[in-house]
Amino acid sequence: MCFFLYHSPMNKRVLGADLLLLLTAAVWGFGFVAQKSGMQYVGPFAFNGIRFPLGSLSLLPLIVWQKRKRPDVSREEKAAIRKNVFFSSFLAGTCLFIAVTFQQLGIMVTSAGNAGFITGLYVIFTPIFGIFLGRKTGKATWFGAFLTLTGLYFLSIASPQGGLNIGDIIIAVSAVFWAFHVLIIDALVQKTDPLVLSSGQFAFAGFYALMAAFLAEPVLSNWLTHQLEKAGPGILSSGLFSWKSFPALLSGLGSGTIPVSLVSSAVVPILYGGLGSVGIGYTLQVVAQKDAPPAHATIILCLEGCFAAMGGIIILHEPVGVRTIIGFFLMLAGMLVSQWELIAGHRREN
Repeated sequence: MCFFLYHSPMNKRVLGADLLLLLTAAVWGFGFVAQKSGMQYVGPFAFNGIRFPLGSLSLLPLIVWQKRKRPDVSREEKAAIRKNVFFSSFLAGTCLFIAVTFQQLGIMVTSAGNAGFITGLYVIFTPIFGIFLGRKTGKATWFGAFLTLTGLYFLSIASPQGGLNIGDIIIAVSAVFWAFHVLIIDALVQKTDPLVLSSGQFAFAGFYALMAAFLAEPVLSNWLTHQLEKAGPGILSSGLFSWKSFPALLSGLGSGTIPVSLVSSAVVPILYGGLGSVGIGYTLQVVAQKDAPPAHATIILCLEGCFAAMGGIIILHEPVGVRTIIGFFLMLAGMLVSQWELIAGHRREN
């Protein structure tokens, strides 16, 4: 996939790391399929409120294993570490919750492929927002931004509505917060263990989502029901809008008015979203990036949108036309171009 970057004899460790990163991109890309299919059975906040705690718990064995290799510290140092972890997890988890909430809401009205590629806009937004932190942004970033926006235009005119899909707009908003999240993590990870920070932020995001599932989902569900009654048959009649709010779902399951089979189909998407995308995906990334050059990681992880589109077409049978393919290609090209300085720098080093 990116073997043209090698200028020395093939390094087996780097090759293995690149393959793990490719697997990571696939796991994350197909995660958009899980997010979309899960919305046929449970609400957006309930979906995230279950999968993120699962993801947080799935990292604990790896954290415990790593902890064994660290030297013991004093009680005062442990207290300081816990305080730092709590604050960092709170900050990162809050931003993560906002980003994933917009993403989950947007995916109800756009394809998994569109969601995957548009989420990738954070690759463009991150260096642009970095300007406000005193970081330099080269011409390649701006040209990459132009390509991705052109690709977004092609995705928009390819939509059934013939204009910019509201779901695409919501996903683009989520990409803004994903970019903020990257910058926050970049600052916090300097003083906090990456795995501990990840588990902590997933726990906070899951807590927020569960609270929203009880408080906000009934309001959202009632609003969607009202819109469905006004609009009649159409997009709002799909399974993505027919779910019951989390309190109503729990009440119905308890009373027997809602069969268990109605939500049992959501188990696989939720498990994939929690244990797959969060637990396995992040673990693979951490392991792979120990040996993979940053330029390799950048290129390969940009393929996440490609796998999302592939999964949407193969599993969800989402339609794809020439304009959509052109849009995907331009957005992928824009993401890669925006990282050209990193890629070129790696080539010069070799």
